[in-house]
Amino acid sequence: MIGLDTNVVVRYLTQDDPRQSKRATQIFDHQLTTADPGFLSVVTMVETVWVLGRAYGFVGQEIAAAVELLLQTEVLVIENEQEVFSAMIALHLGRGDFADALIAALGAKAGCQHTLTFDQKALRLAGFQPA
Repeated sequence: MIGLDTNVVVRYLTQDDPRQSKRATQIFDHQLTTADPGFLSVVTMVETVWVLGRAYGFVGQEIAAAVELLLQTEVLVIENEQEVFSAMIALHLGRGDFADALIAALGAKAGCQHTLTFDQKALRLAGFQPA
């Protein structure tokens, strides 16, 4: 397995830098295999979503589509894939922020009854309660 940093994933998704995007595409399309897949940590997933929104101006539906593409890529192993999927669905449905939804999903997986927050937007998501 080969770990992939956020910048490699973003270059692959955005194709915005001729040299780096070409190399990222080579990695995804030719270097990674199901026998030797790429690994995306939850940190990489959250950073990727943040960069796509802040630096590239992607909106919720576009970000959700990018996350879905990564989830469907056979040569990737995504840490806590089911929780990432749940966060992507929340984003796709406009229920909340990807990172907040992931925090709630990971808390639930860990056995938390709920997650306390001061964030009013996060309170719209299942799994959060006011602090």
